[in-house]
Amino acid sequence: MRGALPIYLRIAEGLTRDIAAGRLGVGERLPPERAMAADLGVTVSTLRKALGVLSDRDLLERRQGSGNYVKQGDLRQGTYALFRLERPMGGGLPTAQLMSFARRAKPADLPELGSDAPEAWHFRRIRALDHIPVAVEDIWLDGRFTGPLSEKSVSESLYRSYREILGLQIMRAEDRLSAGPLPDWADGWLDQPKGAMMGLARRRAFDADGRAAEVSTTWFDPTRAAYVARIP
Repeated sequence: MRGALPIYLRIAEGLTRDIAAGRLGVGERLPPERAMAADLGVTVSTLRKALGVLSDRDLLERRQGSGNYVKQGDLRQGTYALFRLERPMGGGLPTAQLMSFARRAKPADLPELGSDAPEAWHFRRIRALDHIPVAVEDIWLDGRFTGPLSEKSVSESLYRSYREILGLQIMRAEDRLSAGPLPDWADGWLDQPKGAMMGLARRRAFDADGRAAEVSTTWFDPTRAAYVARIP
């Protein structure tokens, strides 16, 4: 998949989300590394690189001669820490397919962003959990951010791309939930016809200065995904 995260990071993100969802409990011992690598279809060295990411996040204790044990560290360090959709039973590795990308004039009805720049970056994507399509996204990033964004340079994690390409760190997000019909442009994208009622999340995301940087709308299939926010 174009823009896919490295395999080791995908594994680390999947495990991080499973810990957050309680699918992997604190104190639980992971399977032996060779068995776990075989189950995931990767080499032991790739798995160990992924486990190293979890250890750096203080989510894993690696005991010499004993194994790897889950810890309750800082889950906010994950690449998908602000991605709130999970499988109905919890967790699930997010992936994304970019359907359209352009820099264009801001539409008149676009919610206020943090500057009066006349243009914005516009993305439309399909989101999946464990390779099952669950949502479509319509995203606008304020045009005050300039850099070599392109279909080839954008990764599955837009927030990661913002940070690495534009120097933009998304610090927090504000979501408003409701329900609404699947838009015409997404007809058939989720195995659902246009107009089908979906869960709806409208987001404003903010940079380190507290200025709105991005606005997005996500339509998600409530039979395939749930919106989850954990407090704290």
